[in-house]
Amino acid sequence: MPTTLHTSDLPGLPLLHRGKVRDVYGLDGQRLLMVATDRLSAFDVVLPDPIPGKGEMLCQISNFWFGHTAHLIPNHLTHEDVAAVLPPGVDAALYAQRSVVAKKLRPVPVEAIARGYLIGSGWKDYQRTGQVCGIALPTGLRLAEQLPEPVFTPSTKAAVGDHDENVSFDDVVARIGADLAERVRDATLRIYRHAAAYAATRGILIADTKFEFGLDEAGTLHVMDEMLTPDSSRFWPADSYAVGISPPSYDKQYVRDYLETLDWNKTAPGPRVPAEIIEATRRKYAEALRRLADITID
Repeated sequence: MPTTLHTSDLPGLPLLHRGKVRDVYGLDGQRLLMVATDRLSAFDVVLPDPIPGKGEMLCQISNFWFGHTAHLIPNHLTHEDVAAVLPPGVDAALYAQRSVVAKKLRPVPVEAIARGYLIGSGWKDYQRTGQVCGIALPTGLRLAEQLPEPVFTPSTKAAVGDHDENVSFDDVVARIGADLAERVRDATLRIYRHAAAYAATRGILIADTKFEFGLDEAGTLHVMDEMLTPDSSRFWPADSYAVGISPPSYDKQYVRDYLETLDWNKTAPGPRVPAEIIEATRRKYAEALRRLADITID
């Protein structure tokens, strides 16, 4: 049975960061314990109601993709047993499926986004300027249309409660240097193309996705945090896809669409989410996990 965890509590382990979804604890100078909670963020605001079992599903689908792309780029997993690092008295079953022991890396301060389809903030940018993050696109593209080639459209890394902001590749170069910026862009697009091709065989289109990268002490680039999850990606069922409409999805777009109907200014505190929206969202996450990775959490 899935567990529910809104906020982790691990006495004796130093809490280094409580993010929108993940809580990160220090184990030693080289390792971290990352816990995927059931918190849900939308429009960069953490909502008050958790999605039961979401953290377990996010962790399991990330681990699947880390394994599936290990030949393309190193990742943060150490593959150590989570139960072995938990403080005494903690319910190991609550953390087993939603946590990983990870390498301590130096984060690259960029949200590395790959887009294969024109949707979301990319669509809004295109309508306004004909570009996405400074990349000129063909005229006449429609909502949800596939791009001629996937594009790298980075954004800033916002603090909890703040909004990410799309930036150009030149802005990324200014922030982290040309060499690292090119490595991040190349890795982002390489992973996206590989994952999109695989997902298509499972009847899912990956419209866009966001990666986090970090560097080890030798300067080797790693993909980290989460990977190709319903929280960081738009997953569309291929059999329902049509150009010109916002397709149904296996991700939190369902919650976003509900929130768009409210009189809410998209700043904290977030509104309560009805039980039926929570359950429908949980089912969408579970279906994505089952279809992509053949994993069932129920």
